[in-house]
Amino acid sequence: MTTEPAPESRPAPESGAGPESAPAPEPAAAPESAPAPARAAEPGPSGATPDEDAATQEAASGQDPAVPDQDPAAAPPAAAPPAAAAPHGPRRRRRRRLRWAAGALALVVLLPLLAAGVALRVNYAGDPADGTYTRGRDALWLGHAWVDGRKDDADVAALARQLDGTGIRDLYVHSGPLEHDGTLPESAYPKAAWLIAAVHRELPGVRVQAWLGDVLATESPDGLRLERPQTRTAVVRSTRQILAAGFEGAHFDLEPLHSGDRDYLALLDDLHRLTREHDALLSVAAHQIDPLPSFHSVFGAVTGHPKWWSQEFFGQVARRVDQIAVMSYDTMQPLQSLYGGYVAQQTSLALEVTPESTDLLMGLPFFSENRFGHWAHAETVPAAVRGVRLGLSRTAPDRPRFGVALYVDFAATEEDWRGYREGWVG
Repeated sequence: MTTEPAPESRPAPESGAGPESAPAPEPAAAPESAPAPARAAEPGPSGATPDEDAATQEAASGQDPAVPDQDPAAAPPAAAPPAAAAPHGPRRRRRRRLRWAAGALALVVLLPLLAAGVALRVNYAGDPADGTYTRGRDALWLGHAWVDGRKDDADVAALARQLDGTGIRDLYVHSGPLEHDGTLPESAYPKAAWLIAAVHRELPGVRVQAWLGDVLATESPDGLRLERPQTRTAVVRSTRQILAAGFEGAHFDLEPLHSGDRDYLALLDDLHRLTREHDALLSVAAHQIDPLPSFHSVFGAVTGHPKWWSQEFFGQVARRVDQIAVMSYDTMQPLQSLYGGYVAQQTSLALEVTPESTDLLMGLPFFSENRFGHWAHAETVPAAVRGVRLGLSRTAPDRPRFGVALYVDFAATEEDWRGYREGWVG
């Protein structure tokens, strides 16, 4: 959820050898036998009598039939059969060991995933506590069309009807993206003043924040580089610029942001000093928290994209802002029950480290896509809302500074809005 590239699209979430042969036994000498009793001569297969056949065989063998003392057993032994081929047993054993190793590796990978799936399903069980509904601190991400001239007063009036009776208090309006050097051209939000005035007229008490983002150069050579002091200074200057335009806060979405980024924390410190001076809000979109300890390190070593933050880093960010909204979608969960259990877990993990003075918002998927990492049939608004309520019930059911954030207006369906109203507004 880095930027909004187009008004109608979602911005930027793998034959064994035979058995061994035994050596052939050596031929044993034929035992001497008593003379057979005389019997009538019978023709053999050749039509000759046995005596004629014997004479023929002896002549062919070189034995003189006239010499009676020649013993056939004294003849030179027959040539031994050729040696058997080299056995293939070692190769077969090696392949067997490889199959065992592959099976063991599969178990090492699959068993933890299976255990994690069971844990998420259990996490989705039970009933939310009474009163775990909106606290009137929800937010909605709005696309760039609201500040570039494509929307008018009729659209604001329709938005007001859509939000009537809900808990929406903040609008994050896409007003960037930032340039890679941290600057922001004023031409990116030409209708900002009109929108702010129209929202205040149609939706009293609802605040309008500028949603600013960019791709970070953390996993590719191109993008915004937070390690450069001049870039961070330019981001602060751009924030001062949008506050002067009338926005009541700045909402930052910088991705992919790796866990432990000290330059990001330094930027938040500078931004928070500025927003306090202007009595404005500092808000951020946050990555998900490690579902298992140090999972971002393992996943990053394998894929090059850590994706998650450590719980400790999440808390460090939460202490530096007024609002933190978890992007609790694009979770790679294939079933509603697993997705809902995952959101319940994320809600609890975030609540444990977010100070009471900071608004914690859990993101709801107001869009429908089918791609790697996101299955529309699994990541639904009802499943997310139930997960949010379960996590809130188990961790901090009475926390006032808590809500949900709906992503995003231009992709939302009536079913999404109904899931939010029925499940969370109550």
